[in-house]
Amino acid sequence: MNSCYVERVYRNIMKSRDLTHFNVKVKETDLYVAVDIELAVRAAQLCEHVRSLVSREMRSLEQYIVRDPAFYVSLTPHPVRQDAPPIARTMAEAASMASVGPMAAVAGAFAEMVGRALLEDSKQIIVENGGDIFIKSRVERTVAIFAGKSRFSNRIGIKVDPADTPIGISTSSGTVGPSLSLGTSDATVVIAGSAALADAAATAVGNLVNSPEDFGPAVEWAKSIPGLMGVVIIKGDDLTAWGKVELVEI
Repeated sequence: MNSCYVERVYRNIMKSRDLTHFNVKVKETDLYVAVDIELAVRAAQLCEHVRSLVSREMRSLEQYIVRDPAFYVSLTPHPVRQDAPPIARTMAEAASMASVGPMAAVAGAFAEMVGRALLEDSKQIIVENGGDIFIKSRVERTVAIFAGKSRFSNRIGIKVDPADTPIGISTSSGTVGPSLSLGTSDATVVIAGSAALADAAATAVGNLVNSPEDFGPAVEWAKSIPGLMGVVIIKGDDLTAWGKVELVEI
């Protein structure tokens, strides 16, 4: 089912009283979108615009996968064909940088595509797609970290400096949600200049974590991926962080 609807239950990703919120659902994709509060009167129009954009790009990606089925199943970088649509190229490029398959970047790629499209209408944007966030802000914000049953879950967040935005913040988990992870971290959160790259890198780094003893090698791998700004890894009651990350209690 494709639909636009106003979010009635706060998704608890960040404080945003200066923004107006709506959701867009296209097949399995369920986007939380926030824009400047002044655009509340245009929320229905913007919602339909996003729905049409996502539907169109999803069709182009699905049609490409029919022509290049390995793109969908590969767990390692996969070069795209010359006829690949822009969304597939974005996914493949991000996945190549993180040494994972292209589909590891799909949620982040769609979040960023929508976010950048809406920058024509709004000076501030938050697009969340299954734990993958594109954010452009004029004020400081805090993004909560959900880490399953860990004591840190929804009790700490990442402070976002508006000067650093637009950025992507993505979370991979081996204990929460349906996404494929070869590791068992409760949350591996990556911050990058691209939401697609953050998504792919969160998968790549999260794949390496099965215990706190894996934190060191996982962080070293994160450091080797160009374009990453920071990473947070949570496993049970243990946490590590690297890079430009400011954690705050919430």
